[in-house]
Amino acid sequence: MAFTTITPIILCGGSGTRLWPLSRKSYPKQFATLMGRETLFQASSRRLSGKTETLGFDKPMVLTNSDFRFIVTEQLAEIGIDPGAVLIEPEGRNTGPAVLAAALYASKTNPDAVLLVAPSDHVVPDTDAFHKAVERGLKAVAEGSLVTFGISPTHAETAYGYLELADCPGDDRAAVPLAHFIEKPDEARAAEMVKAGNFLWNAGIFLFRASDIIAAFEKHASELIAPVQAAVDEAQVDLGFLRLAPEPWSGAVDISIDYAVMEKADNLSVVPFTDGWSDLGGWDAVWRESGPDENGVIARDKATAIDCRDTLLRSESPNLEIVGIGLNNIMAVAMNDAVLVADMSRAQDVKKAVAALMEKGAVQATTFPKDHRPWGWFESLVVGNRFQVKRILVHPGAALSLQSHFHRSEHWIVVEGTAQVTVDDQVKLLTENQSVYIPLGAVHRMENPGKVPMVLIEVQTGAYVGEDDIVRYEDVYARS
Repeated sequence: MAFTTITPIILCGGSGTRLWPLSRKSYPKQFATLMGRETLFQASSRRLSGKTETLGFDKPMVLTNSDFRFIVTEQLAEIGIDPGAVLIEPEGRNTGPAVLAAALYASKTNPDAVLLVAPSDHVVPDTDAFHKAVERGLKAVAEGSLVTFGISPTHAETAYGYLELADCPGDDRAAVPLAHFIEKPDEARAAEMVKAGNFLWNAGIFLFRASDIIAAFEKHASELIAPVQAAVDEAQVDLGFLRLAPEPWSGAVDISIDYAVMEKADNLSVVPFTDGWSDLGGWDAVWRESGPDENGVIARDKATAIDCRDTLLRSESPNLEIVGIGLNNIMAVAMNDAVLVADMSRAQDVKKAVAALMEKGAVQATTFPKDHRPWGWFESLVVGNRFQVKRILVHPGAALSLQSHFHRSEHWIVVEGTAQVTVDDQVKLLTENQSVYIPLGAVHRMENPGKVPMVLIEVQTGAYVGEDDIVRYEDVYARS
């Protein structure tokens, strides 16, 4: 087999409501360290890199939204991966327009580029096995097929869609023609399909040439071609990101690639994958993939289980201990602003909790307690009447915008590193244990001129301490 270079297309949007409270709209599950030391996005990016004897991965193309663009580049930099392109979707339009945009962009330089489309929040423990599965799909791609990857089911799962194969997979696990897509079944139907042997879970991972998937869109979802092509053609470069043009993009139908193309195409093949996979679609999946002990318990770090069975206990705060006594089939996840306790069998209903919290206006429904920004992050430690205390981390070489406030003054105390502080026409350096006062209305900025993260405590006092009380004069990140 000739050596093939593959361009990874990593889809990096979504809200991950079933893994609340760790996953929220402002910081969804792909950016969290749910499994191991790396985030799901980092693990996915690393899996789609490197090379074997017959294939190699080019720099990845990432599709995400404006809120996550700096998180994407920061997390890739942490693992030493340089993206080939980061395409910013003006608004969510599902996987159909996203994949088409990636294919159109890739085809500008190579119409026959081989693209591997994958979500950024899946767990695949065996990278070598995954690469071998990709190799098995390349023969079908060379023949003009659109290839998807089907997971050998380990149980009758009702949360996944299924792929019905034309034949049962052979021992060589080569690509098999696809007969039908099957919607998420009830438990009885799922059990029947698992027993039949020619049904696989739909992983939402695809392999094809750019020209072939574009041709499939032209045939089966032609209404998407004009708006998505215009969004790509009129895209603007912004700080190294490529922003798809918002006006034509808004005219694209919100539709998945399955509905738009795959369920209608007659040139689909499926590569069976039997070596472990999970989309971590709920806390029950996290419990299962984390390797429970002999009692079926996961309780690590700040969690303690006493006489528990089949239970997940997890604390996401370094200062919060969670203890379970006599629990059975329970999942409990604690953060410093929210706690989830539920029966393990109700894992898919966690999204109902998010909906209920949104209805009552609880900020915890969508907003993560640590607010990530291009320059670092901040978290609120204490909020009271006319004051707020924050911890702020600024990355080496990063700077906040030059700004002022109408309703509050601020006190900054440096606790780690060195800060360069501008207050009106004065610029000074502050080291650990030094502080500065920012009067109401003063034009100010903080920067980190050092090579290590800078951390400070900010005390805000005034009539209003909301995040929207800000006037920006200069901003290297081009925010309004």
